[in-house]
Amino acid sequence: MTIDPSSTHMFSEAAEAASAVQRQLDLNAETAARIGRKLREIKPRFITTVARGSSDHAACYAKYLLETHTGLITSSSGPSVISVYHTELQLADSLCLLISQSGASPDLLAMAEAARKAGAYVVALVNVADSPLASLANEVVELRAGPEASVAATKSFIASLTAVIQIVSHWLSDDKLAAALEQAPELLQKAWDCDWSSAVEAIAGTRDMFVLGRGLGLGIAYEAALKFKEVCGLHAEAFSSAEVLHGPVTIARGDFPVLVLAQNDACFQGISDLVDNLAQRDVRLITAGIHHDRATNLPSPEGHPVIEPILRIQSFYRMANALSVRLGMNPDSPPYLNKVTSTL
Repeated sequence: MTIDPSSTHMFSEAAEAASAVQRQLDLNAETAARIGRKLREIKPRFITTVARGSSDHAACYAKYLLETHTGLITSSSGPSVISVYHTELQLADSLCLLISQSGASPDLLAMAEAARKAGAYVVALVNVADSPLASLANEVVELRAGPEASVAATKSFIASLTAVIQIVSHWLSDDKLAAALEQAPELLQKAWDCDWSSAVEAIAGTRDMFVLGRGLGLGIAYEAALKFKEVCGLHAEAFSSAEVLHGPVTIARGDFPVLVLAQNDACFQGISDLVDNLAQRDVRLITAGIHHDRATNLPSPEGHPVIEPILRIQSFYRMANALSVRLGMNPDSPPYLNKVTSTL
């Protein structure tokens, strides 16, 4: 029986992203302000992110946002360093940012406990307020996404990104970031309404493809590639547009699909140059945030550069849901996957 794409949990949950972000703006300002004051007080020497799956892609976005706005080195720490190798990390006077929808994965819990003992300021971004991870953190930021029944995280991923923006805007007293975040709910709704059906047609006949992004858009590219795997059963690999020419591009020949997601910031010219390069190879180019005469150009709203990558993934989620159904899959129940993955 054919599934109506608009009847899936993935569709209805992703459609709620704008309202989830609005709830954050309405309910999390005091928490974000308190965290901002604490960070100004302790002046962390560096930042460590800890996450898995989609949350780690949110952490990749956070890395670029934090490094470009605070100047502090931000690195992803492998939870296994604590939970498996039992290493004592030197985290004193640092910020440890943990991101998890469920707040239940044992290795993240071990990392949170170790980070606090080591003297880090531990902030947990969770969608389940009473989760075990929340109980171990110095501060908890509720994602406010609401329940997600679909295995594929959508609105909670977007809520993770905007939660980081809210923290940074308060930390730095950055009025421009705050104003950009205020516009996010309206722009997310516009992004949801964008018609990406041409991408469904361009991708439906393939098994392998690339997704490219750079800077603030790199984590979004990782997330899109994961969703292609999870809900569409496609072998999609994500690369930085600055790295793909260092070897992987040799695969992109003939009718090979390449989805390029761009934002209008300092990375734009480099992405534009890459798109020109790929167009000369006759690959099947699909672009959002950048236009090329030889590409399938997808509509996407413009906004502040920190918001634009979030708009791209919102439009993408609707397309991926439709593509999954087109390919005869159920995006709510991908084979071999569970909503909560417990990793030691």
